[in-house]
Amino acid sequence: MKILVVEDNPKMARSVEMTLTESGFEVVTVGTVAEAREKAGEEAYDLFLLDLMLPDGDGMQLCQDLRGSGVKAPIMMLTALSGTSRKVAGLDSGADDYLTKPFEVDELVARVRALLRRGGTADSTRLKFGDVEMDLTKRTVHRAGTKVAITTKEFALLEFLVRNPGETFTRGAITERVWDMSYEPTSNVVDVYISNLRRKLDKPFEQKLIHTVVGTGYRFGSAEG
Repeated sequence: MKILVVEDNPKMARSVEMTLTESGFEVVTVGTVAEAREKAGEEAYDLFLLDLMLPDGDGMQLCQDLRGSGVKAPIMMLTALSGTSRKVAGLDSGADDYLTKPFEVDELVARVRALLRRGGTADSTRLKFGDVEMDLTKRTVHRAGTKVAITTKEFALLEFLVRNPGETFTRGAITERVWDMSYEPTSNVVDVYISNLRRKLDKPFEQKLIHTVVGTGYRFGSAEG
């Protein structure tokens, strides 16, 4: 899961980035509204953390702009302003949650995970890579026009892989980021689900998309990476 953090306080930004990274998230951090708009225009994010007061603008206006541009990913406001009226205004601008500084890092991670579990974390209800198409609303998968029947956990794994083509992930990263479970080194649960996906998604087709990276883990995409 990829998160864009918009925070102009260097110390706070580093703390938030470190906390989320250690929790298994991919984090991009910027300090201005302009940088946030640029990043949001370049790629999709699964969640946004916005500071309310920024050097070149207002996080509330940024939130409205993101919603106006079609962003459906969850947005959480981070601010030192704790007044009820400000919280209401932030939520009315399109934010999904509001966390007041200072906050405990455990609460931040818990809130982030709760928002991501609500769903609607993509800018579209469909994901596509090559001839693979996923409907996130209907929870269906097609490859080359053929429906592929997969389980709920297999769907979550495939969605994660399709969102991160070309990237190599360890078994631990997959376990923690896809199913929010602690990784046990002796467990082969990831290998079992990868094997199931290969049998259903790769075996019937000439081009293979799920690749083993020896000594590391797995990668989704073309054979060349």
